[in-house]
Amino acid sequence: MKRRQVLKLAAAGAAGFVFGRRAFAQSDSTGSIQKLADDLYVVRLPGEAAVVVQTDEKGLLIVDGMSAAGSDALMAILSGMPGGRNVHTLLNTHWHPEQTGSNERLGKAGATIIAHENTRLWTTTDVTWPWNGKKFAKLPKAAQPNKTFYKTGELSGGVRYGYIPDCAHTDGDAYVHFTKQNVLAAGDAVCNAGWPVVDYETGGWIGGMVGGLQRLLAIADDNTRIVPARGPVMTKPELGAQLKMYATINERLVSLLNHGKSPGEAVDAKPTKEFDGKMGNPDEFVRRAFESQWGYLSPDA
Repeated sequence: MKRRQVLKLAAAGAAGFVFGRRAFAQSDSTGSIQKLADDLYVVRLPGEAAVVVQTDEKGLLIVDGMSAAGSDALMAILSGMPGGRNVHTLLNTHWHPEQTGSNERLGKAGATIIAHENTRLWTTTDVTWPWNGKKFAKLPKAAQPNKTFYKTGELSGGVRYGYIPDCAHTDGDAYVHFTKQNVLAAGDAVCNAGWPVVDYETGGWIGGMVGGLQRLLAIADDNTRIVPARGPVMTKPELGAQLKMYATINERLVSLLNHGKSPGEAVDAKPTKEFDGKMGNPDEFVRRAFESQWGYLSPDA
């Protein structure tokens, strides 16, 4: 991203605080800033995972930090917000580079980096995805979460966070619930822009996607706004529709597994056929989702 574009977006963020909701809920080709409450925003940049930003008297609390490539642009935007030069808290919803790209710079600056213990452990080791050979190097010590939890935690101002033990995307997924604003940041445990990645190498699986959606629905009420890592903010009914879809797909994939089918045969069976018009080509998703069952339903296979 060109420096001029970054400054333009940062300036747009600053203008929003001066002129209010209408000015702040804006976007251009470089990204967008969406106002959810007087002190809560969603920042998006093309190709990057969403970042939820809360402003308070100490500075900023953010949920996820984009990739290393997007971190400079993110910091430029945040600097235009009140207290934006002090990001005091970063919550990682899981270990993927799209969420942890700002960890090192913020860790070195003294920020508290909160994540589930499993997420911290994944940042301390090299990971290779078996389906495409992609490698992820462990993070430097300063970039690793410095405050971890196992079940739930709470910060001042009604910010509650918790573990999603169903393993929807990885085995370290976390949600962050801004109770006063009734906003639920779900990370990549929820995807609202096409088929999600099922990272079974670090614990994610199709059954966990179903369980994770059930868990988030139990936290939400009819007025809750759910912020996924990808795609627009969602309502509880929209989340419920996703649950029905993935429950249907999961049931079909379990049946295919129990009948001794291979990943290729699972793809050929078209278990997502009625959803493809909305969601896109399902082949990669079906293959990964089918393979993700091996570790949970047939671990000796």
